[in-house]
Amino acid sequence: MNPRTTRIAPGEIFQTLPLGKDALSVRRRVEAMERVMEGLFVIPGTNRKVGMDVVLDLIPFAGSTIAAAVGAWMAWEARNIGMSKIQMARMFGNVGIDWAFGMIPFVGAIPDFFFRSNTRNLRIIKRHLDKHYPSTTTLQG
Repeated sequence: MNPRTTRIAPGEIFQTLPLGKDALSVRRRVEAMERVMEGLFVIPGTNRKVGMDVVLDLIPFAGSTIAAAVGAWMAWEARNIGMSKIQMARMFGNVGIDWAFGMIPFVGAIPDFFFRSNTRNLRIIKRHLDKHYPSTTTLQG
């Protein structure tokens, strides 16, 4: 199965996720969650992806808190692959900044559109996985 050509519908994302605590399972789960939170669809006329993170920010206070909980879960998953406390602190910091911006009713969606904490955290996780678990690396074109 080629990851570049395989398209998974948003409703099918969670049905294909592995449940283990191994590095490959963690990688697949956090990649899927990042896709849901930051890249579900493209805004027409632009090349900019938007996900549930921005949509949830339209719900004052609760939406930002829900998005932060999902972001915190991604950071917590990092614990399963042995990431350092410093890396995890950076990830929780990204989530905290995202949450603080999102607490501004309605306007909070604008900074969230540009500050993508889940994408930043996925990048941190991937760097760790590529270094310590190279067998989980997938080639993307």
